[in-house]
Amino acid sequence: MSEEQDLKSNYSADNIQVLEGLEAVRKRPSMYIGDTGVKGLHHLVYEVVDNSIDEALAGHADTIDVRILEGNSIRVEDNGRGIPTGINKKENKSALEIVMTVLHAGGKFDKDTYKVSGGLHGVGVSCVNALSTDLKAEVHREGKIWMQEYKIGVPQYDVKEVGDTDKRGTIVTFTPDPTIFTQTTEYKYDTLAGRLRELAFLNKGIKLTLTDEREKLDDGSYFSETFHSEGGLKEFVAFLDDTRTSILAEPIYIEGIKNGVPVELAFQYNDSYAENVHSYVNNINTHEGGTHIAGFRRGLTRTLKTYADKEGLLKNVKMEITGDDFREGLTAVVSVKVQEPQFEGQTKTKLGNSEVMGSVDVAVGEALGNYLEENPKEAKMIINKVILAATARAAARKAREMVQRKSVMGGSGLPGKLADCSDSDPERCEIFLVEGDSAGGTAKQGRDRNIQAILPLKGKILNVEKAMEHKIYENDEIKNMFTAIGVSIGTPEDNKALNLTKLRYHKIVIMTDADIDGSHITTLILTFFYRYMRALIEAGYVYIASPPLYQVKKGKEFEYCWNDAQRDAAVQRLKGAGKEDSVHIQRYKGLGEMNAEQLWDTTLNPATRTLMQATIESAAECDHTFSMLMGDEVAPRRDFIERNAKYAKIDA
Repeated sequence: MSEEQDLKSNYSADNIQVLEGLEAVRKRPSMYIGDTGVKGLHHLVYEVVDNSIDEALAGHADTIDVRILEGNSIRVEDNGRGIPTGINKKENKSALEIVMTVLHAGGKFDKDTYKVSGGLHGVGVSCVNALSTDLKAEVHREGKIWMQEYKIGVPQYDVKEVGDTDKRGTIVTFTPDPTIFTQTTEYKYDTLAGRLRELAFLNKGIKLTLTDEREKLDDGSYFSETFHSEGGLKEFVAFLDDTRTSILAEPIYIEGIKNGVPVELAFQYNDSYAENVHSYVNNINTHEGGTHIAGFRRGLTRTLKTYADKEGLLKNVKMEITGDDFREGLTAVVSVKVQEPQFEGQTKTKLGNSEVMGSVDVAVGEALGNYLEENPKEAKMIINKVILAATARAAARKAREMVQRKSVMGGSGLPGKLADCSDSDPERCEIFLVEGDSAGGTAKQGRDRNIQAILPLKGKILNVEKAMEHKIYENDEIKNMFTAIGVSIGTPEDNKALNLTKLRYHKIVIMTDADIDGSHITTLILTFFYRYMRALIEAGYVYIASPPLYQVKKGKEFEYCWNDAQRDAAVQRLKGAGKEDSVHIQRYKGLGEMNAEQLWDTTLNPATRTLMQATIESAAECDHTFSMLMGDEVAPRRDFIERNAKYAKIDA
């Protein structure tokens, strides 16, 4: 009997495993927090903060303090009611211990306790406990302080009273387990700040503070920011659009309860050509949209078209006006609070409640109709922009169809500059978008011809942030990327969804020089991908190469270095007992300065290279950053550069 047959014959009742308590979370952490990389690590913080936000939504908290402690531990404190600490009669345990150690336990399932909640499955804080080496829960409630500590989710003692207090609220301090988060346990301040800022806009009146205690400032204090919004989504839209030129004096704001569904939304028209709509359900970012977005679009299009027809603003327009035209240059945030939301899939990214569509549609129709009647000047400006969008759409359609015709058809339509690979399996293939013909030539010599394709790009591609859509499809370098990668953009009717059925590579690597121009080109390409090929980023197909900055050499010995600290350490190692001037340092200002072998060893070889995967942590933050970096407004870009100058690598 073969080993495989033996295994099959031994399959019995004893082979069935039952994972007790939080074992399931540690066994399959990605099922509960998405992944065990950077995104999952930060998700632990969001789970704890969401509990505090739910207290605020219930009207019992207005302040949340988040601290990144030394060693990348996290401390989250709120001024809510405090998790109950009394004995639960059914479980005969403290309610605090149950919440911290039992899956699907919490107040979210009791409609009288929380009307709406982002934590739908009751696994949040218990998952954080399971995936932390240490966690301490401290509750200030009814004049007493209660505490319990855990190691890998296991209570170290019963919940105990440790003192008196005049405060109330819950404090959770935890340290992520490095055996689970093997990629990194280092928290990114900007990532956490982005989410807290988002939550402040979505929940007006709540104050959220983020403090980084890992490094002291010159005055002995810690870097800290407070996020607080009284204007809510109106301020959110203004924040998203602060690097664009708006055509309205201020965003249109709508708030109300329709058919039992609280609806809040704000939108603004600007002089850009992109639609930027962000949607939330119970503070959950539904980046795939759903019924609330469908209701918003339907209400917006219907109301604007009805008004335009009534006022005769479209009587001289020859072409058909579509819903897509009403949304060009639109920035909007739509937020609904739903008691029992139904999401499509476990990722909570698309709302399925059919009743919400009608609620949002009615809210938009009533409020926008009144706005247009009361503001005829602004109404005419919006309709004029819609007419301009319709004219541009016709030109864009022709340009897009031209790109479609040149897209991959049995390989015959591939760009002439593309050095393709011999393998045809997209899962194994990768394409490098390389800056310039010189670096492209070196890359072609050094690559693995079986799986690696090289597409040289001439200079800086078009800045899509400031270009009309038809100009984008007419740009040679952009057309080459479309045809080489094998994707196409759909029609306005399907929201221009990216067609990935003929995608030719599952790794698309941006490889530019390690200098200012190279960084600019990388940003231009990323902006293009984010605006027109976002599905590639969301699928995890887009990467950025990391060529070394230095080669440190002494005799026949040499080391490659990616930053100044590595360079200085390499100099010390190679110098040994010799003179420092016997060590030669070469600064690579361009990929063309490397020979094919060096480029393979450092940047192309899958076994030794380092690639940075492009991800979207927050669509709203990405939208704001790209528009700020690539837009017309200089002041916000200057402020960003000044804030981040310490991270930049400037050529002498």
